[in-house]
Order: sequence, then C-alpha cells, then structure tokens
Amino acid sequence: MPRAMAGEPLSFRAFLDARPAGCEYGYGHGHGLRALRDREFPRLRGITYLDHAGSALFPESLLKAFTDDLRNNVYGNPHSQNISSKLTYDTIEHVRYRILQHFHTNAEDYTIIFTSGCTAALKLIAESFPWIPEGTKQPSSRFCYLTDSHTSVVGMRGITASMNVLSAPIKPKEILVAESRLPGEEQNCTTPHLFSYPAQSNFSGTKYPLSWIQDIKSGRLCPIKLPGKWFVLLDAASYVSTSPLDLGVHQADFIPISFYKIFGFPTGLGALLVNNRIAPLLRKTYFGGGTAAAYLAGEDFYFPRKSIAERFEDGTVSFLDIIALKHGFDVLEKLTGGMEKIKQHTFALAHYTYTVLSNLKYANGAPVVRIYSDTDFNNPDAQGPIINFNVLDENGQVLGFAQVDSMASLHNIHVRTGCFCNTGACQMHLGISNEDIQRNLQAGHVCGDNIDLLDGRPTGSVRISFGYMSSFEDAQTFLNFIIATRLSNSDAEIPLQSVTKLPTESVPDDHLSFNKADKLSPILQIPDRELRNIPSEAGTTGRWPPEPEAESMRAAVSETAVPMCRKGGKPITVAKIYLYPIKSCSAFEVTEWPVGNQGLLYDRNWMVVNQNGVCMTQKQEPRLCLVKPSIDLKQKIMVIQAEGMDPISVPLEDNTGKEAVTCESKVCSHRVKTYDCGERIAGWLSAFLGRPCRLIRQSSDMKSKSHQKNTKGLSSATNISLSLVNEAQYLLINVASILQLKEHISARLKEPLEIEELIRRFRANIVISAPESFEEEEWTEISIGALQFQVVGPCSRCQIICIDQQSGERNKEILQSLSAARGRKTNFGIYLMNQPFSSSFSDTLSVGSQVLPVLKENTEIQPPTSSEEKCSG
Repeated sequence: MPRAMAGEPLSFRAFLDARPAGCEYGYGHGHGLRALRDREFPRLRGITYLDHAGSALFPESLLKAFTDDLRNNVYGNPHSQNISSKLTYDTIEHVRYRILQHFHTNAEDYTIIFTSGCTAALKLIAESFPWIPEGTKQPSSRFCYLTDSHTSVVGMRGITASMNVLSAPIKPKEILVAESRLPGEEQNCTTPHLFSYPAQSNFSGTKYPLSWIQDIKSGRLCPIKLPGKWFVLLDAASYVSTSPLDLGVHQADFIPISFYKIFGFPTGLGALLVNNRIAPLLRKTYFGGGTAAAYLAGEDFYFPRKSIAERFEDGTVSFLDIIALKHGFDVLEKLTGGMEKIKQHTFALAHYTYTVLSNLKYANGAPVVRIYSDTDFNNPDAQGPIINFNVLDENGQVLGFAQVDSMASLHNIHVRTGCFCNTGACQMHLGISNEDIQRNLQAGHVCGDNIDLLDGRPTGSVRISFGYMSSFEDAQTFLNFIIATRLSNSDAEIPLQSVTKLPTESVPDDHLSFNKADKLSPILQIPDRELRNIPSEAGTTGRWPPEPEAESMRAAVSETAVPMCRKGGKPITVAKIYLYPIKSCSAFEVTEWPVGNQGLLYDRNWMVVNQNGVCMTQKQEPRLCLVKPSIDLKQKIMVIQAEGMDPISVPLEDNTGKEAVTCESKVCSHRVKTYDCGERIAGWLSAFLGRPCRLIRQSSDMKSKSHQKNTKGLSSATNISLSLVNEAQYLLINVASILQLKEHISARLKEPLEIEELIRRFRANIVISAPESFEEEEWTEISIGALQFQVVGPCSRCQIICIDQQSGERNKEILQSLSAARGRKTNFGIYLMNQPFSSSFSDTLSVGSQVLPVLKENTEIQPPTSSEEKCSG
C-alpha cells in the first residue's frame, strides 16, 4: 500500500470527495449504480471490464427491445415496394433523423451514409474526396493527418498515393504553432485539401480542440502553408462513445463513427456524417445495387440517384442492425439521461483512478506506473476516460504489458495492451523511433502480438478505459489489483527482481553455487533426498518395451554428443515424462513412451471445443484439468475418467471415414484439420463440464499439411509437424528450477506447495533433474538416448500455472511469484523440437535416460514469435 494512499483514499467517500467540480457520478443512482449493473449487465458479475474504448457493452434491455421488435414486425428488403419493405425503409429514415438529433444537427446540414464501420467510412472519404493530383496545371491537393491518429486514418494515404496525391503527417505540437494566414492573393485558391484529426485520442484519451474545425476551415489555422481550401475530417469514433458532439456548433465536413463504440450492439455497423456543403463534390466510380437512378448494361451509361445517402450505400444496407440503433438510443437515454451525464460519470472515474495511480510509490519512492498523458485529468473537455500506462519495477524498469495482462486476467480484469492501432501516439509517448519500429519488426514483433519488451524497452503499453456502465467498484478493483501485485507485504521481504539478482543469503549455503558464465545467478543444488521424494504416478499401461537396437543407438549418440561443462559434473537425467492426450486436460504420466513425428505419441491429439467449435482451455474452463485421459496401447483405446462419471473410452485408431464429421479449427493461430469424435463422448463431456461441448481429434491424413511451424535454426527440417500444441513438440522443465521457485513462492503463501503439485502446474512433457537451476536456459541442443532435440526458446507462462491440476482451483500467487522471482519475465521451461534420427526402429523416451546438453553461444534465447500467448495447454 502506498504511503500517501493507504486505506481511506480507496473508499467510496474519498472517491466522491475527489470528484472534479461539475462531475456527477451514477446518473442519479449514486452508490446504487450496482442495481443498474445487476439488472442490465448480469454477465459482468465477477468481471472488471476496462476496455470500453475497445467496445462498449450492450445492456439487457437493448437486446430485449430489439428482439421484441423483430418478433412483432416483418421487415423486408428496403429496395422493394411491398408493405414490409416500406416499413423497413421508413424505419431506416427515422433512424437517420435520430442519429442527426443525437449530434444536435439536422438533414439540412448533414447526410447520414451507413457503412460497415468507421474504417469503411474513412476509406469512402479517401476514394471520393475531390482530390487534384500532382502534375496538373492547378495547385495539387494535400492529405494531412495528425500523427496521433488511428491506423485506419493513416491508411488513407495508400489510396491518396495511388491518386498521385501527397500526404503530410502533422505532429500535435506542430499544429499548435501553425497559426498563420496565407497572403491575400493565395486565399482565393480553391484547391481542396483535407486535414484529419481525432476528437479524442484512442491511445491516451487526449481531447483535441473542436475549435480547430472552424479555425482550419476559415484559414486562421493552417496545417501546412499551401494555397487552397481546407476541409476537416473529424475522427469521432472514440470521442462519441462517452462525450456529446454538437455538430450545430462544430461543423466538421466528415465525421465517421462506429455504433458499437456507443451501444455495444450492433457490431459491423457505422456511419459517415457528411456536411451537405461538400457532399455534391464527392466522386464515385463504382455503383452497386440501389445506387443507380438508371444505367445500361450494354453501354457505358449510368445516372446516380439524387440522394447522397442512396448514391453511396452500395447494395442493401444492414437494415436489421440499423433498426437496432433506434433501441440503442432509447435505452441509452433512459439509463443515463444522455451523453453529457455519461461524460461526467466516466470522467469522475478516470480522474479518481489517475490520481490514485499516479501517487503509488514503492518503498524507495519510485513510481509504480508511468502514465502516458498530455493532461493532468482535471478537465473533461480536454481528457477522456482513458488511462494509458506501463507498470514499473522498483528500479524504474518497465514490466512487459503481456505480463501485466496475464496478471490482470487472473483477477478477471479485462484491459487492452499493445499500441492500440495508433503507432504515432505510441512512438510519441514511449519514445520509439522510426528505426526502432523497423528493428522490432526484424526481431519478429508485429502489431497485436505479445512481444512486449525488446532489449529491455517496451513495444507497447496497457490501456484502461471507462464506459457509461462502469462503476466505482471497477476502479477500486483495478487499483487494489495494482497495489496487491506491486506493493504487497511479501514483496518487501523478497525483492521483485530477476533470480539473477537475488541476494545469496536468501538461499541456504548448501543449496547455492555460482556459475561463472552468469555472474550473480544463484544455482540451486538438488539434494538427493529431494529427488527421492518426488513421487511417480506412471501407469503400467504407459510402458513401451524398448528394442535392443535402441540401447546401442543411445550409447552411440552419447559418445558423440558434446557434454555440458558444468561445476560438479553430476549427470542430468529424465525424472518424469508426461503426455496430455486431450489438450488442456489432465496429464498422463509414463515411464517410457514412443516418439512420433509430432512429439510423444498421442500427445495433444484431441481437444475439447465449445458449441461454436472454438478450442476450450483451462483459461476458460479450469475443470478441464479434472478430465483424466489415459492411453492403453495394447487395447488401442484412450480411457477418460472424471469424478462422479463412469469411465468412457475412445478408440486410438483414426476414424476419418465417411461417417466422420470433419471440420477446421484453430490452435494458437494455426489452422488444423480435425474430425468429431461423436455424440457419446460429447454428451459425457457436456454432462461433466455443465456446458455444451464436443471432443475433436486432429485428422491423421492432414497432420503433415495442416499444422506446421517454420522454425528458425532447425538444421534437419524447415517445417516441423505439430499436433494440437501451441508452440512446439515438447516442453521441458528442470526440477532444480522448480525447487528454487518453490522457495520463492513459499514465502508468499500461507501453506507451502508440494513440489509434485508445482511440477504438474507447469504441464511439461519432459521433467529433468539437473544439478543447477535454470541451466536449461543456456542450452541450444540436447540429446536424450537416441533422440536429438533443438531448443526453440523459453516458454512464457500464462495464468494456467495458477490452476491446481488436482482440484481446478486458482491461486493468483503462482504467476505473481514467478514474475517477482524472474524480474519482468514469466519464462519457465524451454520448448524443444525433435531432430528425427534416421533408423529402422521406433524411438522411445525413457525415465532415467541421460540428458546431454550443448551450450549455446548467446546468453539469452528469445521466445518463439507468435501472436498468441505461449502456454502449454
């Protein structure tokens, strides 16, 4: 708890007292806002949703009103002339007027063009604006945009470039000093230019002055000094979700919006509000259904409809979604009293959260977060309800946003991370240069992935945002989460540093040694008694008799492998082997097991999917760990057991005949071909988990084609075939590393964890007993018997390690302890890919086999690059 923010400042009374003047909370409900939440958003119970800038959430009454409307009326295609079609057309026109009313304008001044969203509206502007290209006798047009703009705005320059029109990015500080009129003779030039800026930054919540609209149009403010007439595109998508926009006062020429940002439903529907003074100048080449007054199919003749809206709405509009907007406006007004009250309510929450967050300090006085903002959150006209930040450690180093996101997920807090489709603002606030962006791309980082730190520098940040249904409890829960994870009492006892910086006295002398290659790395020596105390649960059905040739082959490999030079020279052996036949379900422990071309035979060949065919993991359904599959190689069946259920079996033989229902699924962004395992097992799983689900299996005839990974550095293969794993064929962990982590965790828990429980939480395939902790991170290749593996990278852990694999219960401390122990990282274990050995016999992996590692030259291996979180399902 921060010294200046202990106790009382986190109370509701302190929140009310801290509100800026004029900012009311709760739409008259006050502390009783919870009743509105319970009635309209029951699905939010236990969830703290703080990504309202990403999407608003729809209330129950909106959905009910809309579905009642659909049940009671027949809405036909508005392009027809029958009764139901006429009803649709008239309702759509009514909705247009309602939108104009919402923005305090009318049909005399603006036209509503429905689009699929704000992005489509921006694309329409770029295609239809009356640009004058370079190379003509007239002065050419310019497209200028604020660098603090959404990707969809910046992307307009691709279209303008194809029209030979130049673009000019303008930094916010440049527009503030751009006040200068052109000479009188140049003011008469009519060349059209377009300047785009956001009413509210989707990155930081900064509200840019709406007065710029008239200043630029009148010539008092010039983005760049060019003769011509300036038009203004106001990107209002983020702004209008929580603030009123009066187009009667601030008459921008183009205003694109997305309705899901306001109502949460419908999605895939937006609009472009076009000022009628510019509308006649817009050009259009393509014409779709409903846009033509007349045209000839055999000759080049086309005459557009008179209405601007009908001219630009190609094809049949999404008329049922448009009808839903009416109910959205009605419900929003009924629940809140209007946008001005939403603005006050959300800003009160943002101001309070910002104030507390910015005052959080470590014991040494260092700030807990770095907030990226252009304001001090004192004026709702200058700042929206968005807070963008990165979490820091006691030394001022940034913790990666992916790690913060994983920790937040443990607390059921939904945040947004990355650069938020606003690279310009991200660069400006985080100090990322153009060269950094290109260098990060070469290192494998792309927009939207979870590579949060490169060379210790952040590639993005964390964003929280409030919406009209947000409550004080949401802000309080978030602040308590930051305090609990960064300023807990146990953190004062155990530094939140990498294990390479732990003081040597924190580990008993008989457990500690130092590796000269890693100057301050405490290496945990495993006493023999600890190894003897690790129980084995390997079943007899998992044994795989080795062939005599295998033993001689192992000996041959052992002679040629390069052993690791290590203090003490104790051998490294395989302590445990696990496979997970059903992805994200319980482990099946074996003492010896055959190896196939995708890893351990039958490892993650099956997975459970929901009614939509989406893979289920323990993140969504922790009770999956209570589903216990085992493989009987002799009977060629997989037996599945769970408490309170009769055992059920599934054949191991692939069933891809005509009776099998094939489907395509996605695993960690990889598309895989699968088939359904039938109604019997689907019913069994649905009954146990209490939700509709099915069991599917990867199709054997598609394995080599459907799920391959291009892996850098693998000498024997360019494409590695994978089962339903996320990243690699094998995951290896070290008992010594587990023991060191166990000591760190024990100081934070009331009841210490058993080492066996910790091992199971990390869901590895291969558990080794090496004398030194974390030495596996220094390996580039290993040999185990006749098998050779290459190290792909470290495994960055997610919240699944917080789930007790015996009970399905969560314990948030595990991931927090790992983060604290490893210092800004949650890496634990290494990924392996098999280097197939050319032989006539079946390769096997056995407990007790010696592990021969080869040291790598670099000091740190990089995690595999992927847009998905790395965790073993």
